[in-house]
Amino acid sequence: MSETEREQLQIIVKKGSDWRERERAQTILMLADGQTVIAVAAHQGVKPEAIRERRRKWWRIGLASLPDQPRSGAPSKLTDANRSQLKGWIEAEPLTCRALVSRLTAECGVTISAGTLRNELKRMGYVWKRTRYSLKKSAIPSVSNKRDTISQN
Repeated sequence: MSETEREQLQIIVKKGSDWRERERAQTILMLADGQTVIAVAAHQGVKPEAIRERRRKWWRIGLASLPDQPRSGAPSKLTDANRSQLKGWIEAEPLTCRALVSRLTAECGVTISAGTLRNELKRMGYVWKRTRYSLKKSAIPSVSNKRDTISQN
């Protein structure tokens, strides 16, 4: 291991934002210091095969082995045009997820579930907020008004 790689690994261990990346860098540093696979595994609380796999990846691709690789999965069902359309609808008026799903299906031809839409909205930075009071509730007479009408009889 070169001195620059060692310095980079030490920086990752001290200031890295991802805990997995920090742990992998620590593994490589401990192995480079001459510790055994079993000792490193015991210190980090993982199986020895995990340490061996980290070492093999380090030998193959070096520093690129530290961050997580992209995971597989289904592609997004919404396009950027759909997202901008959703953003416009949300900013125009407050709507429920079900209303947004039905509007997406009717106007854009995109069929997704309410849960998928919630996940997409969360990625877009929106949060769900329950309203405590609404204007419709204020039109209903309150309990105190009912008492007044009862006492008049």
